[in-house]
Amino acid sequence: MPAKERKRKAARRSARESQPTDRSAAPEPVEVWNLRLYIAGQTPRAVAALENLQRICDVHLAGLYTIEVVDLLKNPQLARGDQILAVPTLVRKLPEPVRKIIGDLSNEDRVLVGLDLRPR
Repeated sequence: MPAKERKRKAARRSARESQPTDRSAAPEPVEVWNLRLYIAGQTPRAVAALENLQRICDVHLAGLYTIEVVDLLKNPQLARGDQILAVPTLVRKLPEPVRKIIGDLSNEDRVLVGLDLRPR
């Protein structure tokens, strides 16, 4: 199992163990969104995708998200794990289920639907 996966499972286990046992009085758990943006170099399309993603996240997921940018020109082997066939591609890792959105993310409605932040 890769170190990153072990670390994520340990964080989930720790979060579950630290929750109070009286669930009726416990506040809703804060869900952190883990997003990964695959790009291939600093192309205008890649830069636009990152800017659009940050803008959308700042508005709709303020303080509840992490964005990992993976440049496939530097780390091409990382494309296999998420089966990336085109760039830029956004992958929602958490919360599950995993979702993918291809393109420069300029269509905010499409991105919100793709991330399940807005009903279809």
